[in-house]
Amino acid sequence: MKIDKKSARMWSMIGPTGLFGVIMNELAKENDKLSVVTADLSTFSGLDRFGKEYPDKIYNVGIAEQNMMGIAAGLAQEGLTVFAATYASFLVTRSLDQLRISMGYMNLPINLVGLTAGYASGILGATHMALEDIAILRSIPNITILSPADCVEAVKCMEAVSNYPKPVYIRLTGTARMPMIYLQDYNYQIGKNQILREGTDISILATGSMVSTAIQVSEQLETFGISAEVINIHTIKPFDLEVLKNRKNRSLIVTVEEHSIIGGLGTIVAEEMINLNYSTKLLKIGIEEGYLHAASYTSLLEKSGLTKEHILERILSVLK
Repeated sequence: MKIDKKSARMWSMIGPTGLFGVIMNELAKENDKLSVVTADLSTFSGLDRFGKEYPDKIYNVGIAEQNMMGIAAGLAQEGLTVFAATYASFLVTRSLDQLRISMGYMNLPINLVGLTAGYASGILGATHMALEDIAILRSIPNITILSPADCVEAVKCMEAVSNYPKPVYIRLTGTARMPMIYLQDYNYQIGKNQILREGTDISILATGSMVSTAIQVSEQLETFGISAEVINIHTIKPFDLEVLKNRKNRSLIVTVEEHSIIGGLGTIVAEEMINLNYSTKLLKIGIEEGYLHAASYTSLLEKSGLTKEHILERILSVLK
């Protein structure tokens, strides 16, 4: 797909969930083996147009996530390029057994797309908040976990996995009018995370929707005389150890994620820091244990302390 400032702005306005169907339309032009399975989310995920143009490539199973996984597994076993997409909260939990067997044990190259991960559908209540999906899936063997930082990276991510021979989970966070990070094409590689902002005092490792917030925090820290590096962790698993090497002397390492602080990016970094024998202080910023009531996306981020103001305050308090 052509990537420039115009397309980046348009995709940002649509948001990652609506963009999914647009990406599938483009990939289908180049891949005769592409198939999409969804659980009652055709309109919401932009798949209506895809269904009209490629009626033989889409399977809407209704609200039956376990069946969706079974069909996706069958298609993958026949050599098709399969994308299976629905709400992340239901995709990971309701179909966990089928997912574990088909992707973990059988190692079938299914591309799971978790739509509205984190708080993106929080207006519908706690049932639609996907806050534990990384923690659950990283414990299952063979599954690659990707978390694009903006809509351009979502495009690059799905282009990459369409030729990737392993099971993948793509975690789409954020809503319409998602902040833009990438405005042009770039070299996206699964497993190779990117330094977006250089810094020497502290390192901020952020993933998904929190990457743009981390950049803003880094800019604010500069006014306090603190040089903060920002790294986009677009690949959660396998974890790229290069992002921790040579950072033993940082005064602080910070992880920021729209996910539970239990079992997510912060936990992964903590485990790897132990393996590297780092004594550097670690600050994990994410969603504390518990569920919030239904509210708007921005309100839920505010209540969870995932705004740039809250994150800046927490970092400064630790450094002091």
